[in-house]
Amino acid sequence: MLTRIAVAPSGFKESLSAESAAEAIATGVRRVVPDAEIDLIPLVDGGEGTAHALAVASGGRLVPLWATGPTGDRVGTHFALLGDDESTAVVEMAAVAGLSLVPHDLRDPSATTTYGVGELIRAALDTGARRILVGCGDSGTSDGGAGALQALGARLLDADGRELPRGGGRLRSLDRIDTSGLDPRLWETEIRVACNPFNVLCGERGVARVFGPQKGATPAQVEHLASALEHWADVLTRDLGGRFDLRTDLYTGPGTGASGGLGAGLAALGAQLLPRFDVLLDHLDLDARLARADLILTAEGALDHQTPRGKVPAEVARRAKRYGRPVLALAGTLGDGAHQVRAAGVDAYGSILPAPVSLTEALSRGGEFLTDATERAMRMVLIGTRLSAQNEPVGSGTHRPSSVR
Repeated sequence: MLTRIAVAPSGFKESLSAESAAEAIATGVRRVVPDAEIDLIPLVDGGEGTAHALAVASGGRLVPLWATGPTGDRVGTHFALLGDDESTAVVEMAAVAGLSLVPHDLRDPSATTTYGVGELIRAALDTGARRILVGCGDSGTSDGGAGALQALGARLLDADGRELPRGGGRLRSLDRIDTSGLDPRLWETEIRVACNPFNVLCGERGVARVFGPQKGATPAQVEHLASALEHWADVLTRDLGGRFDLRTDLYTGPGTGASGGLGAGLAALGAQLLPRFDVLLDHLDLDARLARADLILTAEGALDHQTPRGKVPAEVARRAKRYGRPVLALAGTLGDGAHQVRAAGVDAYGSILPAPVSLTEALSRGGEFLTDATERAMRMVLIGTRLSAQNEPVGSGTHRPSSVR
């Protein structure tokens, strides 16, 4: 029987948080297997909800404050201090520079800034934190982390010695970086950036070309940003490389394109760019919880060709396969290349939509659709387990549930 079920979803952007998605799935499971032992493991990938999730998981707390948002206005935001180690802070860039904070009529990634990220890092240092985890994801910026460096005391100067305005589009005018005003506490602080290693700063797969259009950039703005970010990498490497013993290729190093190039900017300050799940999931004891389950349910807003490239369902499936556990994935939409998740370890997958609906309806009814889809999926799973039991030779002993195909 299915007695232990792990529910490990990501959030559905603009519809459900990871916590809400987990609860919706659990409701669907209980409709079919009311006595199941359900382990809720809402997962974050560095984007929205990361600081809150890690604060809850560690028994820590959120520290609220006001900081500069992506369009320059002040926004209410937060960072987390972990309960098991208050010298470690979690800065979630989406909480201060996320796309959700950029009004649709102001979505111009050549103008938005990560200045607020630097303010959060500085505020975390003020609490005494000496290890800072920076979660990258869901960004509304493409300034290469320039704004964050400015907030931390760097001066970005043009050929006439004037400080550049904020925004990635201005970086083509950068002549040099004055580091004399950088916060000296940075030399005493370990900064670990949780990022998708597939995201790089420059080149044909650089962040401007891959994600610029999603943030509102026109084709002309994409090429302008690509050129500006390449110049940014030139100057960063020249002016900060020696001071911070730079060991990262800022152009195409893994993770340098994270959050519109924030990865590159922080790497120039000596930060470590690390695969996001290696940084974030250690606090959730994920592997042990997956190993205890009979079935694992995961979910995200869209399954497509990008899912195996560092998204939550693929990471859950990869870890679950170590223990031979079956994985079922649900998604708001199935895009091009969704079938590739099978190679990543997902045994079966499906959309939660019962019929064609408008985007507005899909977002507003996401929880309802996810619960109903979970119920349908679980009934299919039970048919499979019953068939497996019927076909098992007499006297073979107890069986484990088969993978769903």
